[in-house]
This record gives sequence, C-alpha cells and structure tokens, in this order.
Amino acid sequence: MNQLMTKITAAVITLNEEKNIADCLKSVSWADEIVVLDSGSTDRTVEIAKDFTDKVFVEDWRGYGAQKNRAIELAQGLWILSIDADETVSPELAQEIRRVIEKPTASAYSVRRKNIYRGQWVRHGGWWPDWTTRLFQKGKARFAPSRVHESLTVDGPTAKLDGCLTHHSFASARDFLDRALKYSTLGALERFEKGKKATAWNAAFHAWFTFFKVYILRLGILDGAAGLLIAYSNAVGVFYRYMILREMCEVAKRSSDEKKEQSL
Repeated sequence: MNQLMTKITAAVITLNEEKNIADCLKSVSWADEIVVLDSGSTDRTVEIAKDFTDKVFVEDWRGYGAQKNRAIELAQGLWILSIDADETVSPELAQEIRRVIEKPTASAYSVRRKNIYRGQWVRHGGWWPDWTTRLFQKGKARFAPSRVHESLTVDGPTAKLDGCLTHHSFASARDFLDRALKYSTLGALERFEKGKKATAWNAAFHAWFTFFKVYILRLGILDGAAGLLIAYSNAVGVFYRYMILREMCEVAKRSSDEKKEQSL
C-alpha cells in the first residue's frame, strides 16, 4: 500500500502470544496496515498473525523500547497505534482514533487502559485509569531504548482520548511471580549499567514502601484478593531488583579488586 494512502498502522511486538494475538489483531482490523514484529516465538503466534496481515516480521530481540522502535520503522502509516499483544482496542476507541487523525490537534494521544485480572477490572492500586501514550504521528515520537517499562518521548503537543484499551496482562498468580522476577532482573541490569548501587536496606525499605503505596495509599485493598496480589507482587519485584543490583555491584567490585591486585 502506498504510504500516502496508509493513514494509520497498528504496530504490535510479539513473543509466544498465541493465546492473545488473534483477539488483539481482530480489534485493529480497521487499521490501514498491521505490522507484527515477532522475536522468535516457538508457538503459533506467527502463524496466527499471518491470518490478519502480510506484514509479519521475525527479528532478534533488542529490548522493549528498541523492539517497538523497530516496529515503527517497518510501518508505512502516517500515524502509528502501538499496542501490546495482550491488549485490545474497543470499537469506541477505534472510531475515535479514525476521527481524530482526520483533524489532529496534537502530535500524540494518550488512552486509558482497563487492566483485567481473571475477569476482574482492577480499578485501584494505580491500575486505573493507567494513562498511556499509544497513538502518534510517525517521526514525532520514539520509545526510549529501555530493557523494561519503555517510555515514549514525543516531539510536540499531546492530548487525551476518551476511549479505552483493554489489557489482559496476567493470567494467574504464578504469572505475577514470573513477571516480577523477569522484570526485576532487567530493571537491576538497567540500573547497574547506569552506575546505580543498592544495599539490603534499600531492598527492604523500597519493597515495604511499594506494598504500602499500592495497597493502602492507592487503595489496592478495595480490589480484594487481586489488589493484595498486585501489591505483594510489586513489592517482591522491587525487593529482588535491589538485591540483584546489590549482587551485581559486589561481583563488579571483586573483579575490579582482583585486576588491581594482578597489576601490582
């Protein structure tokens, strides 16, 4: 499709998302183009994606921010809608997006996410309205090349849309634990590369405060068992992030000391 005719591209990055990808791509079937960038799925993700678009690419994993930027590079749309494989676009949001890009008033637009856990809409603990910038003009925004929790930098004004994304982020308590450990390792590595340090006291204090903030200050307690699980898993992730960072710093220091001794 000619780029001048491609008003909007829905861009999705994937890895082993066969349970989610069909619903995700159905919800953006109205887009002029769909780009799927996979990073080596071993399930049926790529096969399913090809039922919805011929723009399916498989490339090595670069990190969350860098991978999303690569998906943007592959897109031909004048506007990009960047969504995750476990998200769906509501019909109301789809109509609003089509309308707003005809007469845009901003370079990028933020939407609210409805985070769903086992059928429950989680409304507290910082999970609602969960504003996230996902719609933007190509060339006007770029994701920071972060290993985890990528952020979007926009060149120009931003505005908010009324419609919502629906986010099915976690399937079980085990899923919470697995992701907490995964993200804590990536977060620790990112901080280590920036020269950050940590102590066991940092780990304990930040974990405790994270639980208190999510469960009490942000009213996660009102979400019942889901709220408790979210607060606890967030605290666990923070605890391990600081402890892993502490160990990385210790290993680096020992290595540095050994090299100094060898040079004497």
